[in-house]
Amino acid sequence: MNTMDETEIDAFRAEVRAFLRAELTPALREGAARATSVFIEPSISLQWQAILHVRGWAAPDWPAQYGGPGWNDMQRYVFAAECAQAGAPSLAPMGLKMVAPVIMHYGSPEQQAHYLPRILSGEDYWCQGFSEPGAGSDLASLQLRAVRDGDDYVLNGSKIWTTHAHHANRMFCLVRTSGEGRPQAGISFLLLDMASPGLAVKPIRTLAGDHEFNQVFFDDVRVPVANRLGAENEGWTVAKYLLTFERGGKYAPPLIERLSRLRRREGLGPLMEARLVREAVSLRAMQALEMKAMRGIGGNAALYASVLKVLGTESMQRIDRIACDIEGVAGWAIPTEQTPSDLAVAVPRYLNDRAASIYAGSNEIQRDLIARMILG
Repeated sequence: MNTMDETEIDAFRAEVRAFLRAELTPALREGAARATSVFIEPSISLQWQAILHVRGWAAPDWPAQYGGPGWNDMQRYVFAAECAQAGAPSLAPMGLKMVAPVIMHYGSPEQQAHYLPRILSGEDYWCQGFSEPGAGSDLASLQLRAVRDGDDYVLNGSKIWTTHAHHANRMFCLVRTSGEGRPQAGISFLLLDMASPGLAVKPIRTLAGDHEFNQVFFDDVRVPVANRLGAENEGWTVAKYLLTFERGGKYAPPLIERLSRLRRREGLGPLMEARLVREAVSLRAMQALEMKAMRGIGGNAALYASVLKVLGTESMQRIDRIACDIEGVAGWAIPTEQTPSDLAVAVPRYLNDRAASIYAGSNEIQRDLIARMILG
């Protein structure tokens, strides 16, 4: 981690705040406030990404050589905290935070030159093709077949719980290219065009009433072999690298801001105040762990990713419960455009975030991984 003294940190924070005051419109703030998950509608997130892209700030975690700002760890954390405090929309993570680092690590120079600028600008909007009807937490049992035919793979099968597939024009996908040996040994990692003939997207409505998830069907879909990342049958290694970025992250800043808004509500009783204070202490402890992870102190990246995934998603769910308790019966009414955002999203967010401790590898699996990494 590159060090900065307090004067440098304060100057950078002031620069970020000035930018947010100038560029973050009320409409973007309202769109972010009414979001029920981290996956904000592209009409909001891509508009904000375009503004950030002009400034060179769309991908804080990217190295400068690929178009990132070249910030150090402290600058990235300050930026995340200031964006959360200002109520800025989160950007779609599938491209910027998940597949992009994999392309940087495993992609050929040609793949990097083609995909990375399009991800940065928002021209390519990605979805993740991992889970299947019979392969969720046991991802290694996936069965979407990819049979080599000349310079193409021919795909048959389906993917499920595919977030924002109805918006995406690109998918990164795990496919089975071999049935020999251990299940993990026959998987490959492909990048594909969502407009490919034979590909169909069917919506899945959630309990919250959102259309966020989909099932994607593949009927003789052809994907060029040149779109593979890594070697054939070594996609499991590529996927594990990607999951480190999906599981890890900066959970604390947006949760601290959410909790602060709840603590500002009037009429809270002493028991509710005590619950809020307890969560505030937990979040500050998690924030300290995130800062420690940035410095690479006391553990490897995979360990921190699993620990923070458990702590972050379970803190999120506890805060969701508190928000529903504060809103009471009114939170279960069908919201209108006039309903205040905190009231409108309390219950939908609670329902949506129940999946947070399941996706990216369930928290039960994360605890097993943590135990293996620490206890051997």
